[in-house]
Amino acid sequence: MATATTTAVEAVSAEVRDDGSRGKNEARRLRRDGRIPAVLYGAQKPSVAIAVDPKQITRILHSETGHNTIFDLEAGGERTKAMIVDWQYDPVKGALLHVDVKRISFDERIKVKVPILLVGEAPGVKQQSGILEQVLREVEIECLPQDIPSHLDVDVSDLWSGKVIRVADLPHAAKLRFLTDANQTVAHIAHIKEEEVAAPVEVAAEAAVPAEPEVIKKGKQETEEAEGAEGKPEKPEKGEKKEKK
Repeated sequence: MATATTTAVEAVSAEVRDDGSRGKNEARRLRRDGRIPAVLYGAQKPSVAIAVDPKQITRILHSETGHNTIFDLEAGGERTKAMIVDWQYDPVKGALLHVDVKRISFDERIKVKVPILLVGEAPGVKQQSGILEQVLREVEIECLPQDIPSHLDVDVSDLWSGKVIRVADLPHAAKLRFLTDANQTVAHIAHIKEEEVAAPVEVAAEAAVPAEPEVIKKGKQETEEAEGAEGKPEKPEKGEKKEKK
């Protein structure tokens, strides 16, 4: 079943940036001052360039509900419910560089991705020596903001070898609509195929067959050459004349 829906956390205070201060130099200055650039948009309102505290954003991303967390955002006199929809990290240092934040309206359905968690013990692993393989780790859904689950729990206690759990099998309430292909595989039991190895008896038999001795081959060749030479008439040496009868 789906877990409890997301709840609001601490309010995030944002600073509105000037329209002209969106270059790389401005981004570096913000990061030196302990802020990062961000963009606020949605709810049929114009987008606004803002600056936020990366520590607050990181706490939200690392929370139980993650990027699906709904929080209060204050920016330039505007207070709105918001959610993180995109973020960027420095590939070397791992520091948060930029985020996109979307205004949330509780009467409008939104599209989000939620993680899938496997629970229980699969008999295909314990009794059939298989490996539980999770192919799909998150699923895209559409629902109202207040109905977003933090994750979906999938029971694998009846998962045997040859059986497959698909998106259509995921437990969910009617208020959630799956956007991911219903036939896509979520989890199944896999088995490692063992490589075929030649039987030791066959290998030993092949090794026991002796090769024809080189001496015999050579003697046979010399015998054939000698027999061929006897059948041919000797040619007279140069300078010798045939004896007249």
